[in-house]
Amino acid sequence: MIGVWNRSLTARFVAVMLLALALSQGISFLLFTDEIGGALVRAAKTEFLSRTASVAQVLETTPPAVQHDILQASGTSYTRFWVSPSFPGDVESWRGEAKRRLAEPLPTLANLAGTEQVSRETAADASMPAPQTVSVTVMSPAATNGAAAASSWIDLPAHAWPLSRAAKFLYWNDAGGMGLAVQLKDGSWLNSAFSKKMVNSMLTTRSLISLAVTAVILSLCAAFIARTMTKPMRRLAAAAEALGRGESVAPLSEKGPDDIRHTAVAFNLMQSRLQRFVEDRTRMLAAIGHDLRTPITSLRLRAEFVSDDETREKMLDTLDELRAMTEATLAFSREQANEEVTRNVDLTALVGSLCDDLVELGNEIYCAEGQQISYRCRPDALKRAIRNLVENAVRYGERARVSLRTTPQAIEIVIEDDGPGIPADAVEKVFEPFFRMEHSRNRETGGIGLGLSISRNMVRHHGGDILLANTGHGLRATISLPHAATPTPEAKGTARSFRRAGRSIIAVQRTPAE
Repeated sequence: MIGVWNRSLTARFVAVMLLALALSQGISFLLFTDEIGGALVRAAKTEFLSRTASVAQVLETTPPAVQHDILQASGTSYTRFWVSPSFPGDVESWRGEAKRRLAEPLPTLANLAGTEQVSRETAADASMPAPQTVSVTVMSPAATNGAAAASSWIDLPAHAWPLSRAAKFLYWNDAGGMGLAVQLKDGSWLNSAFSKKMVNSMLTTRSLISLAVTAVILSLCAAFIARTMTKPMRRLAAAAEALGRGESVAPLSEKGPDDIRHTAVAFNLMQSRLQRFVEDRTRMLAAIGHDLRTPITSLRLRAEFVSDDETREKMLDTLDELRAMTEATLAFSREQANEEVTRNVDLTALVGSLCDDLVELGNEIYCAEGQQISYRCRPDALKRAIRNLVENAVRYGERARVSLRTTPQAIEIVIEDDGPGIPADAVEKVFEPFFRMEHSRNRETGGIGLGLSISRNMVRHHGGDILLANTGHGLRATISLPHAATPTPEAKGTARSFRRAGRSIIAVQRTPAE
């Protein structure tokens, strides 16, 4: 979960929205729980008073013989009715009677069949008045559920309940229990007891389903908004990664909100400045190399007229070396000016075809067989960088062993030799332009010192790097390339052509003796 939070802005946005929903619902629950509880108590009291008034009217219009059955039939799972000859002034005795009657089971339908028939006949003969519709005013010791039980009856005036006569009311337990005593026309008292635990929780099944549906809809909306917001950021990240790898990147679209548009404008401006800087530097380097040709040629002509043979040969050797450096500088500048198209290739086949070409020239090279690795790069530039390292390994280490491996961080091309290696303090210096190892690298065969510099420059243009390390029995050069995109269908034909060229070198190991 932490990994998703750290990697995905969408996950963070959805989580924040769900947290806001939970907090708002929690605050609403705390604010309205008491109000809902009070509303439930008021509704229950209204129903209790209305039912008691209806039972009193029925009893007053029916013969005494059927009153007991009417009282039994009127009871519910949380309400009981009974008649007492006098007012129940003793609250404690009345509470005991209420508890006992509420604990009794309700009568069955068979027991009530006779009562229903008698009630039907009586209702046909009697003129029973319809219950009056009266607004009920809640008069209670407490306004909320769970009020403390009262110790005495309180007067309930006529305007506070449906009948036009006063009654006695009390809260008789702490579980929302209510009691009512009203005097009938014959002088007896109708007693009614109500006891029902009020569940005022908002976390009902319906509310939970509603909350879940709201959370899902809110999550989808948040995910859509977050992905819409991060889409320009993903395009910017892809363009920045491609630019860091030396690819030509089309200018980003400068549309959308001001923040996104300003970021795209800044990136496009940075890209144009970088390209202009590189082009100016490359042109300057090419101009310097070109302008050096004329004085070098002039000095060479003048050196021919030197009478001392030894001095003349030394001067000519120096001029030849200077000319070679100039030509190498011009070649390097031309390669920098010509941008190669980036495409997907089979990296394993590319390395295999390179080793195959060098083996055919008589070099001792071992190329380990490996799985196909598709990679997006500039193949000619990358091939030259690998070729320089392999040729150095053969030249100074007698033979080269080449292998490819994939790690979670990068793709690595490893070239090892059996040479003397290099001093630890020169591991980085050998990549400097025109730097040569005078003792371990022969000047006549060591070139002019641009090979490793060019190789590292090309690899770094792909976003990677070259690392050198002594193994104890030779030198190991590791080309580390960052993972690139999956090959497109257009690039698969190119990958197959490389694979055909390098198939033989991957399958076997060749030596000059073959």
